[in-house]
Amino acid sequence: MITEEQVLNALKNVNEPYLKKNLVDLHAIKELKIKENMVSLKLAIAQPGTAEQMQLQQDVVNAVKGAGADSVGLRFEKMSDEELQKHGGQSQEEGSSLLKRKNTTFIAVTSGKGGVGKSTVSVNLAVSLARKGKKVGIIDADIYGFSVPDMMGIEDRPKVVGQKIYPVNRFDVQVISMGFFVEDNSPIIWRGPMLGKMLNNFFSEVEWDELDYLVLDLPPGTGDVALDVHSMLPQSKEIIVTTPHATAAFVAARAGAMAMKTEHEILGVVENMAYFESKVSGEKEYVFGKGGGEKLAKELNSEVLAQIPLGQPEIEEDHFAPSVYNPSHPIGKIYMDLAEKIVGKTSK
Repeated sequence: MITEEQVLNALKNVNEPYLKKNLVDLHAIKELKIKENMVSLKLAIAQPGTAEQMQLQQDVVNAVKGAGADSVGLRFEKMSDEELQKHGGQSQEEGSSLLKRKNTTFIAVTSGKGGVGKSTVSVNLAVSLARKGKKVGIIDADIYGFSVPDMMGIEDRPKVVGQKIYPVNRFDVQVISMGFFVEDNSPIIWRGPMLGKMLNNFFSEVEWDELDYLVLDLPPGTGDVALDVHSMLPQSKEIIVTTPHATAAFVAARAGAMAMKTEHEILGVVENMAYFESKVSGEKEYVFGKGGGEKLAKELNSEVLAQIPLGQPEIEEDHFAPSVYNPSHPIGKIYMDLAEKIVGKTSK
């Protein structure tokens, strides 16, 4: 049977990730119970709910099991500001993180699968909101498949001053993306906790100006990043992107179901690649079929906000942005109408 002394000795080898001191010296162990060789711990740490906590949790379990425990149960709470300052830490300033801003509306753009034009919708929605005079930011949260900088024709990198990152401004939209921090389009090979840490840094370590809207271009599906966004932003609203194809709409319903389970408000559905319109005859061809967006909206008890046809922006050499539509372009007008609907739905 493992003893309390053995548990404490084991935890002397585990450091709190923020304060860099072991858990015993920090008096971080607020509760310790042992029953039938099962150890239950309650720990106070500097920054609970972060990727570092997940790593700490694994370190604690390994250390205590290594000392002889059969199983380990863990609970975490936030260390008091007094304790934090006593051990050389600093309490986080209220409002220092974008997550704490009350006047910013968060809009997550998601889809069930890749290839439906979700990033194109995210970029053009953000630009269209800015064209309507709103203060807008966009986070390219599709960390594996980042594409926003290329879509917007961004060649600059964010400025880094001390520990703070300043987003790139393009089309009056503040932009941050994993693509800014990767050389030569290298692949990202990360596991869940590392993804969560990077996403959290985008919120807390980027010097965002005042924002009316923050658009998050999420990766497709319901993986680690999507789950992190749902937990970090319980107040976020969502737009679901699909094509008219029945399979795309079926898969997108999963993302919608996830939003409803986490009580995110679904603003509506955008049906991308809805049709192809001939410039010669004006005739519409429904390349991917019909009805996927309407079926999805009905299933989610929502509405179709826009049906966007297949098309390509007119490339301007002076303002190169291969995926941003001019507001006078027929598809650009659809995005402006979409932005108007979003403003109407989110006005406080």
